[in-house]
Amino acid sequence: MSKVSRLEVISTGARRRWSLEEKQRIVAESFAVARNVSATARRYGLSNGQLFAWRRLAREGKLVLDGDACGFVPAVVVPEQRTQERLENFAREAGAPSRAEASPVDRIEIVLSDPRRIIVGGDVDTAALARVIGVLEQR
Repeated sequence: MSKVSRLEVISTGARRRWSLEEKQRIVAESFAVARNVSATARRYGLSNGQLFAWRRLAREGKLVLDGDACGFVPAVVVPEQRTQERLENFAREAGAPSRAEASPVDRIEIVLSDPRRIIVGGDVDTAALARVIGVLEQR
């Protein structure tokens, strides 16, 4: 028999066990970074398919601890004071009814590209409104 002068151990690709926290961190990185998902997978020695499966589970809300239940955050909508004052001044100058006289149903809010928005009454001249929106969107 010949003697063995060198012994080499080859990894057989044993499964790696990822903790839930590690999975969440890797998935968050894959969503946050504006690079290719496969680059994130390579960085952690994952297959692309595995990372895509984790991302799908995260989107479905299944990649959370039992105590990490998702929920709603209460939202409060408060009119901006300065904007409201400007609208009331504009309405007064235009001869529109006061805020007390106009019902909230008669008002329409149109949100344009950031941070522009238009609040008009329900009886607004649509042609004039279309011209105003066109001018604002060109800026």
